[in-house]
Amino acid sequence: MTSERLRIGLVGAGPWAWRVHAPSLTQHPWFRFQGVWTRRPEAAGDLCDEFGGRPYRTLDELVDDTDVIAFAVPPAVQAELAPDVAAAGRHLVLEKPLGEDLAGARRVADAVAAAGVHSTTVLVLRFDDAVLAWLDGIGPGPAGQDTVGVARWLSGSLLGGPYHRSAWRAEHGALLDIGPHVIDLLDTALGPVTGVDMARRTDPDVWRVGLAHAGGARSTMTLSLRLPVDPTEMEFGVFGPAGRHVLRARSDDATTCYGRMLDELAFAVGPGRPGPAVDAARALRLQEIVDEIRGAAG
Repeated sequence: MTSERLRIGLVGAGPWAWRVHAPSLTQHPWFRFQGVWTRRPEAAGDLCDEFGGRPYRTLDELVDDTDVIAFAVPPAVQAELAPDVAAAGRHLVLEKPLGEDLAGARRVADAVAAAGVHSTTVLVLRFDDAVLAWLDGIGPGPAGQDTVGVARWLSGSLLGGPYHRSAWRAEHGALLDIGPHVIDLLDTALGPVTGVDMARRTDPDVWRVGLAHAGGARSTMTLSLRLPVDPTEMEFGVFGPAGRHVLRARSDDATTCYGRMLDELAFAVGPGRPGPAVDAARALRLQEIVDEIRGAAG
């Protein structure tokens, strides 16, 4: 990593910014939190009163004062703003999904690639100790056709709680919100997703999806954020010649995982270092799969 602390700013001041982004950014030893910009100045001021830094009058002023910008905004807003921030030479902490649609996601990923900056995506499950142990147990390389994977994520988070008033989540539901997390883990565990075998959506926003993977493995996933389930029911499994590998619970909270994600980004900023594994290009590939699922569901 660089020998000096990286200056980082936050765009957005919604519930996720309060609960995860700001606590993680202000506590991390390798970053210096500069402040916040939002389109609602009073919201930026409230967040800075709690976590430090200062509210910025414009996004350009925040960009001028930082090395890294973290986004905690709806996907359509991220797709609008992030390309200009990348073009200004700032590294990026991006939310999933990259954009509200595939075109928006491509704009972000293309801008990051063109600018040559580093990016990471808030796929926090990839930085959870229990998830990493589960993936290590499966082993590297694509699984063969005699291996199957299953994933289930059932929740009532859009029926109540801190995120149920999120307009983009209410409109797009589980597939766009938690789908990237689930696809990312199945793709990592079994090998790259090569196609969608089937996709079906039923009320209340329950998705049942079948995926094909390089090497011949198959996986299924069931997703919903509108079922009366509390706490969230989450389970991943891989079954085949390599054994029985089941993950039923994560071990770390989101802020701990976010901190490890920042570790990886800070390390990447040093000369000659590899970029983060869950960069914008990775997030774009996940959104391409989401888009294919939508198409298959009709």
